[in-house]
Amino acid sequence: MSDANHYQVVIIGFGPTGAIAASLLGRDGITTLAIDRAREIYDKPRAIALDHEIMRLFDNLGIAEQVSRYVAPFPASEHFGAQGQLIRRIDMIGEPYPLGYTPSMVFTQPPVEQVMRDYVAGLPSVTVELGTTLVDIRQDANAATVVLTREDGATREVTADYVIACDGASSTVRQKLGITFDDLDFDEPWLVVDIRVNDSGVRKLPATAAQFCNPARPTTYILGPGNHRRFEIMLRPGEDRHAMAQPEHVWQLLSPWLAPQDGQLWRAASYRFHALVASRWRQGRVLLAGDAAHQQPPFIGQGMCQGLRDAANLCWKLSRVLRGQSRETLLDSYEAERSTHVRELTTRIKAIGRVICEQDPAAAAARDARILAEGGGVPRTITRQEIVPPLTTGLLATKPNAANGTLFPQPCRTLVRAPRLQRRAGPARPLCLRRRQGHAGTRGTAERADRTTELITTRISNGEAP
Repeated sequence: MSDANHYQVVIIGFGPTGAIAASLLGRDGITTLAIDRAREIYDKPRAIALDHEIMRLFDNLGIAEQVSRYVAPFPASEHFGAQGQLIRRIDMIGEPYPLGYTPSMVFTQPPVEQVMRDYVAGLPSVTVELGTTLVDIRQDANAATVVLTREDGATREVTADYVIACDGASSTVRQKLGITFDDLDFDEPWLVVDIRVNDSGVRKLPATAAQFCNPARPTTYILGPGNHRRFEIMLRPGEDRHAMAQPEHVWQLLSPWLAPQDGQLWRAASYRFHALVASRWRQGRVLLAGDAAHQQPPFIGQGMCQGLRDAANLCWKLSRVLRGQSRETLLDSYEAERSTHVRELTTRIKAIGRVICEQDPAAAAARDARILAEGGGVPRTITRQEIVPPLTTGLLATKPNAANGTLFPQPCRTLVRAPRLQRRAGPARPLCLRRRQGHAGTRGTAERADRTTELITTRISNGEAP
C-alpha cells in the first residue's frame, strides 16, 4: 500500500521494548510508526539490570558506547539467612567473557532510554508520535487498523501489515484482543526504594549486592551506578502499600542501614511481583512483546532483558517476511521460542523468589540449612548466567547438539582496537563460523596462530533453518 496512513509495522508503546523494536525495524528500512501516550521519558529508574546479551544487541545497533556511560558491573549478590549468616552467592561468570561484555550490569534507565530514542530519531523510515493513545484495534485478511487519539482530541485511523504491542503490563491491545495471562503462581507485595546516597551513606552500606533472607522482612539491596542504591523490601500482611511508600515509613524500613541524612530519596513505589505469561503472543497481524506478554519477579534483574529479547527475536523475522524473503510461517517461531524461554526462566526466578520470601522462621531455618548443605556446608556460588536457560523450541537445528539454542559467543581481538564479532559482521542474522587451516589476511577473517576462523552468514529461506 502507498497510503500515507499505512505503515508496514505500528508499534504501540515506546518504552525500552518499543524503542528497540523501532530501532531494529528502522535499521532494516521497514516503514514504522511508534506511538506512546506519554511525551517524556519517565525520569526515575525502574529497570536497573541488564546483561551481556542486551549489550551485544546495543553493540549491533551501534549504541553500546553511549549506553556504557550509564552502566556499571553488577557485583555478586550475597544471600544472608535468618540469623544473618552467609548462605550463598549469586555472581556472574568470570573472564574471558563469552559475549565480549561484562555478563551482568546495572544501569540508569532514563539516560539509556534517551540513547535508544536518539538512535530511532535518526532512522528515516520510522515515525514517532508521542502524546498519542490507542483507543481501538481491529484486523482483517489484508491489514490491521489502529484507532489513535492525540492529546488535542483528534482521532485518526492507521493501517499496518503488523502491529507490535509493547504497551506494558496493563496492555490495552492485549485486553482488546481478549488475550489472558497464564498465572505461574507468584504474587507478593514489595516496596522498591531508590536512593542517591552521600559519602556517609556509602560507608554504611555493604560493598556488594545483598539479599537479606530475614523472615521478618526479606530485603534486596542493589548497587546501581555511581551513588544510586536500591532496596526492595517485602511488605507484610496488613501493611498498606501506599502508606508504606511515604517517606517517614520508608526511612523507618531503611533504618537498619541508613538514616535520612545519609542520602536523598529518589523513588519509592509499591509493586506486586507477579509471574505471568500471555496465553498466546500472536493473534493474526498483532504480536505482543515485553510486559504486554509477560511479567516476572525481579530477583536476578531480567525484566527489561526479557522484553528486549522479544524485540530482537521478532524484528528480524518481521523484516524478512515484509521483504518477501521468508514465508509468514517464520513468525510462528517467535512465540515458540520466546514463550517457552520466558516460562522456563520465570519458573527459575520464581523458585529463587520463594526462597527469599519465606516468612516462617522454622521454614527459613530449614531453608538455610538446606542451602548450606548443597554447598557441602559452605556458601556456594552460582552464576546468573546459568539461571538463564537456552532456547529449546522454535527455529533450531534439527541435528541434536549441545550448542543448539545457546548464545553464540562474540570474541574480540584485544591486541588491537577492533569491533566485536557481530558488530563486524553487520546486521545479518544469525551467524555461524567455519574454521579452516592456514593464514589469511583478508577482510572478514579473524586470525589466530595458523588457524583462521572465517565468518560466514547463514541464510534462512522460507522460514526454515538451513
